[in-house]
Amino acid sequence: MRCPFCQDAENKVIDSRESHEGTVIRRRRECLQCKRRFTTYERVEELYPLIVKKDGRREAFDREKILSGLKKACEKRPVSADQIEETVGAIERLLQGMGEKEVPSRVIGEEVMRRLQALDVVAYVRFASVYRSFRDVDEFMKELKELADQSKAASPKPEEEGPSS
Repeated sequence: MRCPFCQDAENKVIDSRESHEGTVIRRRRECLQCKRRFTTYERVEELYPLIVKKDGRREAFDREKILSGLKKACEKRPVSADQIEETVGAIERLLQGMGEKEVPSRVIGEEVMRRLQALDVVAYVRFASVYRSFRDVDEFMKELKELADQSKAASPKPEEEGPSS
């Protein structure tokens, strides 16, 4: 690490501390040449795959796009900012854990929809309506019917009551 003042490469670490919830190490250094002090930060380089769009274009992963889509879908819904951030973080971890160099955008879209469905059904429908680009009302209604059928199948059925004695 070169001194930002005199450009000398010889320095010593005076103090190291974790910051940003343990994701960054802050180091105070002193240049052995000019004796001035400076701070450096060390963090893990996050490697995300390239995202392959529907038309074949490739672009860098952008967490802000996912965050923006989730915020729009969850607008005026009982979903907290923390839940949205947690969802984006989980998707980021999933992508990093895959270890792939390229991932189709539909993998991310489907994961967002899966997680939204668990968070808030209305937000899920909002996101799906944009993501799936329904061609007409019939396609949209079919998706809603499938969602309603899933909801009915997942809800507990009341037990039949026998005659009271």
